[in-house]
Amino acid sequence: MSTKVYEVTNYVFPAKSVNGMTLNDKRELLKYLRVAIKEEATIRRILRADAKAAKAAARAEKAAAREVKRAEKIARMEARLAALKNPVGTAAKKAARKPGPVEIRKAA
Repeated sequence: MSTKVYEVTNYVFPAKSVNGMTLNDKRELLKYLRVAIKEEATIRRILRADAKAAKAAARAEKAAAREVKRAEKIARMEARLAALKNPVGTAAKKAARKPGPVEIRKAA
């Protein structure tokens, strides 16, 4: 640009700031603005991609946690089912009982 210094704040320029500029100054300002807008768009795109990746990682982490909880629940239920199917507990209880009085049965 020429000797004039233009402050750029959020790329908003009131109309009166452009009216006093020469054509070459306006062209230079437009070049600068184009570059600044491209940079801002690139930064926003990168931030959006990072946010998307973080969201996907959080979803994957939650899915993994759900899968672990599900596997633990299945293991608990299978252990409970195995305990129900296994008659050893009942047989051990019967074997541990004290013997009752002897019954004598007559054979016919």
